[in-house]
Amino acid sequence: MIKTFTQDDVIKFVYDELTKEESEELGQVLLCDSELQDLYKELITMKHQLDAAVKEPSENVIERIKNYSKSFNLTSK
Repeated sequence: MIKTFTQDDVIKFVYDELTKEESEELGQVLLCDSELQDLYKELITMKHQLDAAVKEPSENVIERIKNYSKSFNLTSK
């Protein structure tokens, strides 16, 4: 029986969340299915962009948070 792979399967493949057997089978399907192959390429690109995204707040954001905190005028006891 031939398994039909969905977009969800491709996402799981990109994030290495499939079993070894499913990964091997989907890898073979990707060689023949240009639509799934295009989706795979698009998802890989997006994953790389997300991984490269800024992971720390800017100095401006930090200053705004500090100023907001100061506005409560709390004193330590």
